[in-house]
Amino acid sequence: MDFKSKIFLIYGPTASGKSKFAIELAKKINGEIINADSMQIYKELKILSARPFQKDYQNIKHHLYGYQSVKKNFSTGDWLLLANQKILELKKRKKVPILVGGTGLYFKALTEGLVNIPKIPKKFREKVRALHFKLGAKKFFSELKKIDPLVVNQINLSDTQRSIRAYEVKMFTKKSIYDWFKNTRSNYEKSDFYKIYIDFPRKELLDRINQRAKEMIKKGAIQEVKRFNISKVAKDKSANKAIGISEIKEYLHKKIEIAELIEKISIKTRQYAKRQNTWARGNMSDWNKINPNALKKFLKKF
Repeated sequence: MDFKSKIFLIYGPTASGKSKFAIELAKKINGEIINADSMQIYKELKILSARPFQKDYQNIKHHLYGYQSVKKNFSTGDWLLLANQKILELKKRKKVPILVGGTGLYFKALTEGLVNIPKIPKKFREKVRALHFKLGAKKFFSELKKIDPLVVNQINLSDTQRSIRAYEVKMFTKKSIYDWFKNTRSNYEKSDFYKIYIDFPRKELLDRINQRAKEMIKKGAIQEVKRFNISKVAKDKSANKAIGISEIKEYLHKKIEIAELIEKISIKTRQYAKRQNTWARGNMSDWNKINPNALKKFLKKF
């Protein structure tokens, strides 16, 4: 296999060592790294997002890290546009693109294309949510099947978020969300990618997450959030979802002690890692699963 003609994708749960592995791989194959993590995009969130260190940038060129201000939202579509531009730029310079991160939706958009559904007004979406609350999940799902039979066997009754989304798309666009999906295409062929999923053993991963939470506080995460507050970021901005922000705000308002702060960040990070692994099971069946202990052996291929 001609590995240098590929676009490498590296996904794994938080704290699984993706960034370090990507750097080692880049050294082997003349690669450069493109960020595929929705929080490492923000320039003000260096510590909380566990962004690579400056020394890593000096060894291997990194792209789309600290790219956007927390004052602005940054969508999957925004990322896809920039990632495609970077891939093209790297290919022209005879470099191997290595995309690394833990945002599954970014990888899905890159490999399958991004569904170009028209933006649905906030008031319309709120009405659909109110209807779901009024009818309850079972009756709402029954109504959804009437207006959009294509959801049968595609959406589970208990999946509230997807049910609501399918309902609002059908009602607003007069077209099933699955018809929108059918017309979605990636810019690439499946054979263009080499996909790696770092499958970290649960016990080891939890230990690493707990340790990372402690290290973040030592490195200045509290001061980072203080600066984040000063910038007066609106509550609806994506960056506010970063793990640690709400917990550190509690600490700053003297609602919790430092030990509880670290524990809360650890718990939230463990929950996030679980969601990342669940995403992988549902969306990454064709990826090459590699145990972290086998990563060095994998690198010897090059």
